[in-house]
Amino acid sequence: MAEAVVADRRWRLRHLPVLLAASGLLAAVAALAGAVAGGAAAALGAAIGVAVTVASYTLTTVVLAWADRVNPQLVLPFGLGLYAAKFTLVGVVLVGVAATGWAGLIPLCFGIAAGVVVWTGVHIWWLTTVHARRSHPTAPPSGG
Repeated sequence: MAEAVVADRRWRLRHLPVLLAASGLLAAVAALAGAVAGGAAAALGAAIGVAVTVASYTLTTVVLAWADRVNPQLVLPFGLGLYAAKFTLVGVVLVGVAATGWAGLIPLCFGIAAGVVVWTGVHIWWLTTVHARRSHPTAPPSGG
């Protein structure tokens, strides 16, 4: 298995298109729900919230894939550094947005939360189905 992973240099990013597609769909649904629930500001806030999560997770995915390719020992320090930087930045931005009194703040937060749930759920699905089949091609198909 390790030889197959080394031979397939794209394995670290192969899941990204599926996650981005699911997140794009979520952004559209979030914007629609925001528009229905609270108008244009809520629609924008919800869509931006999803976009914040997508940007954050995509950055982490790309940087950690690079770090793993260069030297697997770089994954932990880069991962922890990104985690601290991203949470600090998101916190500062949310405090700044809250200070403006913008009506889209709460939908923005819901969009971030929904983005996390969808990204994580689709990633788990991808790992347990698509990636599992690629990693173990002789394994019997799952399901009932």
